[in-house]
Amino acid sequence: MKIIIPMAGMGTRMRPHTLTVPKPLIVLAGKSIVQRLVEGISKVCAEPVEEIGFVIGDFGEKVEKQLIQIAANVGAKGKIYYQHQALGTAHAVWCAADSLDGKTVVAFADTLFYADFKIDNETDSIIWVQKVSNPEAYGVVTTDKSGFINGFEEKPKTFVSDLAIIGIYYFKEGEKLKKELQHIIDNKIMRSGEYQLTTALENLRNNGLKFLPGEVDEWLDCGNKQITVNTHQRVLANSKDAIYLSKSAEIKNSTIIQPCYIGDGVKIADSVIGPFVSLGENTVVNNSVLKNSVIQNNTEIDNICAHNSMIGSNTKIAGKPLDMSVGDYNVIDFS
Repeated sequence: MKIIIPMAGMGTRMRPHTLTVPKPLIVLAGKSIVQRLVEGISKVCAEPVEEIGFVIGDFGEKVEKQLIQIAANVGAKGKIYYQHQALGTAHAVWCAADSLDGKTVVAFADTLFYADFKIDNETDSIIWVQKVSNPEAYGVVTTDKSGFINGFEEKPKTFVSDLAIIGIYYFKEGEKLKKELQHIIDNKIMRSGEYQLTTALENLRNNGLKFLPGEVDEWLDCGNKQITVNTHQRVLANSKDAIYLSKSAEIKNSTIIQPCYIGDGVKIADSVIGPFVSLGENTVVNNSVLKNSVIQNNTEIDNICAHNSMIGSNTKIAGKPLDMSVGDYNVIDFS
């Protein structure tokens, strides 16, 4: 089994968090988004993952080494491919054409999922979907009476289906997808100025490839800050191994409300942390209340009440403690 992960996007909707870190390498509860994706796919594969191709931009040698290690952690060989122009989803997958042969999973790196199944290796192809309340915001599939996919619609303005494509695909013969991608690129078959993966999928279906819809238990997006904070909450709620309190953490006169992730070297004093909080390595928190938030490494927080927040690495945030005298029947709102 091979996995291809296109992740060359700029992550503009996640700025400023993606100004120094590619979005798939943002850490949630001790593991990057792409690491969690790789581990999730590996669990549903019925056979070992031999190779993982990462399609990236100019992210630098440090990032490339991280990705190679993520592949090694699941027993696979990591390969780096480059997409130098944002020419669409089909182009992104085509950039890893050398890895497109045999049983292959294509997974876009801004999505996580929870599922309890194994991939049926004898199926021609599987496209994972989930029912959504706003299908006009997604690419969706329609199905026939036999349950096979019989059409693709990109952000339909009128209702045709509520089965949204989550961005994870399985192909029994990756070389068939490779041939179709080459065809649409050679012939410059574009929609809205981009090469769309749904174009290739529709052509493959018309040529006899049978696609089954696969449903996941939960689909988690990482498209923007608020969605990512919500995803982080679900990661902590779903993953027993994400509830972590490092033995090297120093906690004084404080309360930790689980689930939380407290990294190595963290120092907490006179604070309430949680629920649903991650504190990265060597972060220091004093006199603060934090809930439902992601704080990365080497950050200092003093006298802050924060929720639904993302705070990057090497940051200092300090508030001002209050000395108050408030009489009866008052309402004070600092929001």
